[in-house]
Amino acid sequence: MKWLAALLWLALLLCTPARAAEPATDETCTARILSIQTTKAAPDGTLATDAPWQTVTLPDNWTTRWPDYSGTAWYRIDWKPQCAHAQLALAIESIVMAGEVHVNDNLIWRDASLSEPLSRSWNMPRYWRLPQAMLHDGTNTLLFRVVGVAGQSPGLGPVYLGEAHALQQQHDERWWRNRTLFTSNLTISMVLSGLFFCIWLTNRKQGEYGWYALMSLFWVLFAANILATTPWPFGDTVTAARANAMALVLYVACFCVFTWRFGRQSLPRIEKALWAASAILLVFVACMPAAMLQQTLAVAHLVPATFFFINCLQFPVHALRTRQIENRILAVALLLFFGVALHDLLLMLHVIGDGKALTPVTSIAAMLCMSGVLGLRHARNMRRIERFNEELEQGIDHARNELEARLAREHELVLANTRLQERLRISHDLHDGLGGSLVRMMAMVEQAEAPLQNQQFLSLLKLIRDDLRQTIDAGSSNGVKVPATPTEWIAPLRHRFMQLFDDRDTEVSWTLPPHWRTPPNALQCLALTRLAEEALINIVKHSRARHVQLRMWQPADDLLVLEIEDDGVGFDVDAVRHAGISVGMRSMHARIAAVGGRLDVQSVPGRTVLTATLRLAPASP
Repeated sequence: MKWLAALLWLALLLCTPARAAEPATDETCTARILSIQTTKAAPDGTLATDAPWQTVTLPDNWTTRWPDYSGTAWYRIDWKPQCAHAQLALAIESIVMAGEVHVNDNLIWRDASLSEPLSRSWNMPRYWRLPQAMLHDGTNTLLFRVVGVAGQSPGLGPVYLGEAHALQQQHDERWWRNRTLFTSNLTISMVLSGLFFCIWLTNRKQGEYGWYALMSLFWVLFAANILATTPWPFGDTVTAARANAMALVLYVACFCVFTWRFGRQSLPRIEKALWAASAILLVFVACMPAAMLQQTLAVAHLVPATFFFINCLQFPVHALRTRQIENRILAVALLLFFGVALHDLLLMLHVIGDGKALTPVTSIAAMLCMSGVLGLRHARNMRRIERFNEELEQGIDHARNELEARLAREHELVLANTRLQERLRISHDLHDGLGGSLVRMMAMVEQAEAPLQNQQFLSLLKLIRDDLRQTIDAGSSNGVKVPATPTEWIAPLRHRFMQLFDDRDTEVSWTLPPHWRTPPNALQCLALTRLAEEALINIVKHSRARHVQLRMWQPADDLLVLEIEDDGVGFDVDAVRHAGISVGMRSMHARIAAVGGRLDVQSVPGRTVLTATLRLAPASP
């Protein structure tokens, strides 16, 4: 809508009837126009003395009279003041493109450049007070030199002569409509474009913000033509016109995509067609020769205008289907813009009566409306994010409470399991340690030839006490000292069991290395001791063996192997394991596994072998 505002406003500037004066009150002094004429300039741009003058009306576009003419033309206005001593002024709306003004052969103004790159005065209202010394009592002459380019509507816009104060007010109004409104529009557009571009950068999924920023960028590039006074950065007027038309094509394409993204419309084929047509138009504008500039610009404006109007009409239909408040607000705005554009078009073609163009004002309204609707969408998204954050926080609190309750339950289970494991460990220790001592003592009492003396009985009780203390202290390895050599480790066991085996005429051999390659830790020593005790007790109670061998060796620095073998009656290993009736067997397996080892039991009649393999940790420095 903004580019249409610029186009229609320029057309209105060129199509408004000429006025000699715009009286502010009934007492305002006016000027009477005698004639308005024009002629082509000499080849050097000066006024030819013998040039034929042609009568015209203002505003004038010399393309209708001199097609494809690019160069200089002169306009002459003969007039008479209607009052003798009033302060008169001269005002013009536009010179397309550049020129100069003479009053009675006195130069009062000239553009900065009258050759390429031409200055641009096509949308620059100007105002001068005319000194009395410069005026004649009778006929006065205004001469306007105009330098224009074919295809850019070259010519002279409306000219106003009259009382200075009244013309000053009219000039201020024209300046507001032609310059200030568009300056404000471009400034606000650039600010909002940067704002929505930053919003898009923070969330790339919200594509409508990025397309709005891109659309505003091309709008700024296109509308800058309204305020530009030079074709910079382009070298000439034609190149600047081509670039401006290309900016228009890209603006309309981005505007259509913006509305589709905003309305969540999925139109892949139409979008591809839009970009294909845009690419074709860009190539067309860039490649057409300068002689066909007018036709090129006409096509470059009419085709995007068609896309624009079709999109303005289809979006309200989509908004009615979606029933979303943001879509309906934007749809109403697009319909209003469509109506304003139609009104100004009919005004330009003189289909309707006199009036003022609405597009200069509505261009700002269009930009503010679209950015406002986009801001409303952003505010709703932010509220949705806030609600999501609140729900997420509530969910986190709920999950935290559930986790705390679950952890509390697991803690209770861990405590219960710990108590159970402790009881199981104590039962194993009582069975392996104290139980073994009781078995040995019972065997000693049974095999004694005479009743035990008090001192012997006291010694037995002390052994039971020591085993009980060892069972109580077995829950921690603190204070347990690892024997310096394997011989020191086996000495207490050897002392306890030698008498039992001697009484049964059982031959026992003890084979151990002279020193540790890598010593086991305290818990591993205790586990090996309990394993050896339980194995030897089982041999005494059940095996009826005649030969027993206890061997220990270290095949590697991190491995230790303890093997106990007897030639007793043996037992069915699988049956005992599946029946689960042997507390001692379960205890041995559990102890070795707890310290990172493995126990292997093999038994047949005449040979039973228990092999315990431990993985040792390297000794600390």
